[in-house]
Amino acid sequence: MDFKKFITIVEDFPKEGIRFKDITTLMENGEAYKKAIDDMAQFAKDKQIDVVVGPEARGFVVGCPISYALEVGFVPVRKAGKLPREVLSVDYGLEYGKDSLTIHKDAIKPGQRVLIADDLLATGGTIEATIKMVEELGGIVAGIVFMIQLDYLDGSEKLKNYEIFSLTHYA
Repeated sequence: MDFKKFITIVEDFPKEGIRFKDITTLMENGEAYKKAIDDMAQFAKDKQIDVVVGPEARGFVVGCPISYALEVGFVPVRKAGKLPREVLSVDYGLEYGKDSLTIHKDAIKPGQRVLIADDLLATGGTIEATIKMVEELGGIVAGIVFMIQLDYLDGSEKLKNYEIFSLTHYA
């Protein structure tokens, strides 16, 4: 399936010069959304995944249905101040500035095989921070999946030691 047909490009969002890739139009189409989730879950099927991890917020709409398809749990990665129990926190850079992400300290058990899922690979900062937290908690990153990969931002360079799968690429 050509997923690009279902992704809307929004010019100058969130700031001038950015061509935002909007996956909500893909999600509005049940057949395309199901196929996207099925394809990403298929990538993970032979990786013996114990848990799926997704950074907020769009990592939830990708990661939760994948975890359901794989019949494993889902662990949210959230911005600072959003998780109620003891957290591990990592600062990271993103396309438009800096932020920090958190994960519950007890969410990943040592040795668990983790699939990280998100909507978009751009500079790789969000996923790099997520990997750092998963590995610090003793998890093994068995794979990383994206709906979209922006090849021109070279985020995959930060992930070269990991197996990644992207549904679509923008050069």
